[in-house]
Amino acid sequence: MIAADAVGAILLAAVTLYAVLGGADFGGGLWDLLAGGDRRGQAPRALIEESITPVWEANHVWLVFDLVIFWTAFPHAFAAVMTAAALPIWLAAAGIVLRGAGFAFRKEVDRLSLQRAFGAAFAFSSLLTPFFMGTVIGGIAAGRIPGNASHASLAAWTGPTSILIGLLFTGACAYLAAVYLVGEAARRGDQPMAVYFTRRAQAAGVVTGALSLGTLLELHSSDLALLHRLTGRALPLVIIAGLTGLAVLGLLEAGLRRRFPAAGGTGAVPARAAVPGTGAVPARAGRGAGAVRALAALGVAAVVWGWGIAQYPALLPGTGVTLTNAGAPHATLVAVIVVFVALVVLIGPSFALLFALQSRQVLNGGEAGLALATRPGSSLPAVTPGRSAARPPAGRSRAAVLGLVAFGALVRALARRRNR
Repeated sequence: MIAADAVGAILLAAVTLYAVLGGADFGGGLWDLLAGGDRRGQAPRALIEESITPVWEANHVWLVFDLVIFWTAFPHAFAAVMTAAALPIWLAAAGIVLRGAGFAFRKEVDRLSLQRAFGAAFAFSSLLTPFFMGTVIGGIAAGRIPGNASHASLAAWTGPTSILIGLLFTGACAYLAAVYLVGEAARRGDQPMAVYFTRRAQAAGVVTGALSLGTLLELHSSDLALLHRLTGRALPLVIIAGLTGLAVLGLLEAGLRRRFPAAGGTGAVPARAAVPGTGAVPARAGRGAGAVRALAALGVAAVVWGWGIAQYPALLPGTGVTLTNAGAPHATLVAVIVVFVALVVLIGPSFALLFALQSRQVLNGGEAGLALATRPGSSLPAVTPGRSAARPPAGRSRAAVLGLVAFGALVRALARRRNR
């Protein structure tokens, strides 16, 4: 039982990492969609592209990790979810593929019509994928996934709870992306974009908070048991999520008024407020943006863990399928835990290095970017989308994905051999 609980916590932790990292990538696509025409949307799209390019493939490692752990450790529940909610899962997977293709090929083509087509594929896929992922989670939370599912079912993911959670996922992705992009703009000393994304982060935060309250109200009439667990054992996490959301909104407004008084009072966008002579934003601005990012990520993490704790120990509520009775053999669960520890030791520093290099803008401009990023007080000039943009680390990401899939197959093979 302890091993099954530990693996369940590992699975939830990986879901959290994908939500706060990969979710922000999807949200960037939504803001790309809403940026406006070619001229009006050039600056925000450039910042979005520069921020996402070095990390978007790496963040998908956590999705693959989730699927491998779910399939390896809880095969019965995995089969039920993949069967009953097959349609939204395939739509989400198709969205991930189309999103990646649109994002990559938009930088490789010269014709404006093709750039627009690939940009639209990237943007719309970024909107639809988190929505369909949310409907699957909503179906699980609402107890609409049967434990012995033998065919796909519309009822499994089209109920009011599923739709609201799908919209909530989309709103949370937009919220995270806007908050993160405020920090990116602040580090670059790009005040117009800092103001631009601050306003959008505030709007997305308000909408996401309203969707959260709407979901709780809907549960009052459709699923009182889940509502009681959310307002019972999971209440501290629900409160944390609400308080962090309010704190982020307040800190964003305070930072805007402190650094850009004209923008805070009238809505005007100042031309520049970087440190004279250096082009760099003040250090306290970067630190403040980092704190806001951490609070936003904490709020989303609290939502994910609140759902997990409210549902515990059930894997599929309403079916009797729990962490214990649907888990793989004990040896398999122990192997998953051991390999997870090894993966944290190996992958954790790699991700830390990746994000550290990205925060210093080393990964965006080749040798020039490296020289600028290693010079104290420097900032890179704006880069417009085009062929010169950095290519995503495809080889490393694909190797990591293949390694995770191989890990899952190896664990299952060893477990079968031991049980013979």
